[in-house]
Amino acid sequence: MTRLFNDPAAFADEMIEGFVSSHSRWVRRVSGGVVRNSRSTPGAVALVIGGGSGHYPAFAGLVGQGLAHGAAMGNLFASPSAQQIYTVAKAASNGGGVLLGYGNYAGDVLHFNQAQARLRAEGIDCRSIAVTDDVSSAPPAEHAKRRGIAGDLTVFKVVAAAAEAGYTMDQTVEIAERANHRTRSFGVAFSGCTLPGADHPLFSVPEGRMAVGMGIHGEPGIEETDVPTADELAELLVAKLLTEIPDGGMASGGARRVVPILNGLGSVKYEELFVVYGRVAQLLAEAGLEAVDPQVGELVTSFDMAGTSLTLFWLDDELESLWHAPADAPAFRRGAVTAAALEATDFTDLAEIEAAIPYSSDESRATAARVVAALGAAKDVVDANVEELGRIDAVAGDGDHGIGMERGVRAAVDAAAAAVARGAGAATTLHLAGDAWADKAGGTSGALWGMALRAVGDAFGNTAAPDAGAVAAGVAGAAAAIMDFGKAAPGDKTLVDVLVPFRDALAGGVDAGRSLTKAWGAAATVAQQAAEDTAQLLPLMGRARPHAEKSLGTPDAGAVSMALIVRAIHNTLLEETVEETVEGKTVKENA
Repeated sequence: MTRLFNDPAAFADEMIEGFVSSHSRWVRRVSGGVVRNSRSTPGAVALVIGGGSGHYPAFAGLVGQGLAHGAAMGNLFASPSAQQIYTVAKAASNGGGVLLGYGNYAGDVLHFNQAQARLRAEGIDCRSIAVTDDVSSAPPAEHAKRRGIAGDLTVFKVVAAAAEAGYTMDQTVEIAERANHRTRSFGVAFSGCTLPGADHPLFSVPEGRMAVGMGIHGEPGIEETDVPTADELAELLVAKLLTEIPDGGMASGGARRVVPILNGLGSVKYEELFVVYGRVAQLLAEAGLEAVDPQVGELVTSFDMAGTSLTLFWLDDELESLWHAPADAPAFRRGAVTAAALEATDFTDLAEIEAAIPYSSDESRATAARVVAALGAAKDVVDANVEELGRIDAVAGDGDHGIGMERGVRAAVDAAAAAVARGAGAATTLHLAGDAWADKAGGTSGALWGMALRAVGDAFGNTAAPDAGAVAAGVAGAAAAIMDFGKAAPGDKTLVDVLVPFRDALAGGVDAGRSLTKAWGAAATVAQQAAEDTAQLLPLMGRARPHAEKSLGTPDAGAVSMALIVRAIHNTLLEETVEETVEGKTVKENA
C-alpha cells in the first residue's frame, strides 16, 4: 500500500513539486504539468502527452529532448482538465503545431478534445493520437475502443523522434497512427493498488489467483486463473499477442522485427521481470521474430499494483530508425543528445493569472451567494457518500468515482466562495466553479460537471436574478452540452439516465406554474428513481463497458451522485426564505 504522504488531497501537487525539483535538468513546471527545460527546434511539431498521475514514469518521466515537449498531469488516476492541457500545450508550442498524445480513456478523450478545440480556435494546428494497444479491452473489430497502457511509450517515442527530425504535422500524425496500429499489449495483475490515504485497495484479487487482462486503473480483467510459473506467464502473454499480428507484421524483411516491452506495474520486482523475459525472448525467437532493443522495467505503473504487461511493437524500417533516435528524458535515455538549457528570458510564465471579475448586478450577486450554498450542500452529500460511490464504481470500473467527485466539488466550492468574495455575479461564479471542478476532479465526471455548471451559468447571466424558467433552461443547457460532448444517451447507464428525466420533470413543473422549490423537489424524486433504475441497465459507455455484465444489478455511480446532488440542492431551496409584508407585518415563508 502507499505509505508515504501528507494530506492525501495534496499528494499529486506535492509529487509534481518533488519531481520537478529532482529533475530540473529536464523539466520545468507550468500550470497544469511540466514542459522541457531545454531549447526545442523552432517551427517543429510539439508533442504534448498526458494522463492521470499515479503511473510514473508515464507521463512526466517522458518529457525531454528527443521525447515529449510537455506533459499535462492530472490528479491521481484522473485525466488532466482541458485547461491544464491547453496551458501545457501553449507553453510547449514551437510554432509548428501541437500533437496531443494520450491513452484512450473517456475522461482523457473529453478533456484533450476540448483543449484541441480551444487551440484550433486560436489558429494553432492541433491534432491528437489516442493510444489503443490493450488487446484485452475490446475485440479486434473494435480496435478504436481499446484503452492505452504501456504501448504509450512506443507511440510517443517514434512520434517525438519524427518531430525532432523535422517531419511536418501531417507526416508526424501518419507516424503516430502507424505506430499505434503496430503496437499490442496484454497484462495481468496479482493484487490491487491503494491510493494515498485509503485504507483498502481499489480492487482485490483472491490469494493465489491472477486477474488476466487487468487495466492499469483497476478495471476488471477478462478472467481469473491460478498464479502461473514465470515461464507459464511468458507463454500466456506471448501466445495472446501473437494471435493479433498487425497487417504486414509477418511480411519479409524488417517487418519481422519487434520491440518487446515487459512492464512492471508497481510491485513486481526487476529480478522477477528478468526471469519472465528470459522465456519471452525464447518464444519470440521460436516464432521467427527478432527482438530489437528489449525494454524490461517500470514504464507505466499503477502505484503498488502487483502485475506486469507485455507489449510488442512491430517495426518497419522507418519506425525502427525513429525508435533508435537519441532521447534524453528523466525515465528514458538513449544515444547522445545536446540541448541548451533555457534561460528565464526564453519563455513566458504561463502560470494562471487571476481574471478580472465582470460587472454584475446586486440581484445576480445575491444569486451567486445562493450558488455557493447549493454547492456547499453538494459537497456535504458527496463527502458523506464518497466511499459508497467508490464501491459502486468498483463493481465494473476503477472505483475512483467517489474520490474524483470529492476533489471536484470541494474545488468548486472554494472557487465559488472566492468569486463571491470578489463581487462576482451568478454566471461568473458558476463558470469559475465549473473550471475548478474540471481541473481538480479530472476524468469523465470532472469534464461533464464542469460543462454542466458552465451551462447553468450561461443561462443565469450576471445582470438579473434568474427565475424558475432560467433555472430550467440552465439544466436543459447542461444536459445538451453533456450529451453533445460525451455522446451518451439515455439507456447507456451514465449520469445522462438521471439528468434527462430530471430536466424533463423540472421543465414540466415550471411550465405548469409550480414554484422552483416545488418543481425541483418533484424532479429530484424522479431523479432518485431514475438512478435506482440504472441498476437494470448494461453500460454502453466508459470504462465499465468491457465488463458490462458485472454491473447488472448495481446502479451507475455517476447517476447516483447526480441524484444525490440534486436532492441536496433541493434542501437548500427549502431552507431559503423570503420576506414579505402582510398587513404591515414582516413574515417569512418558504420560497
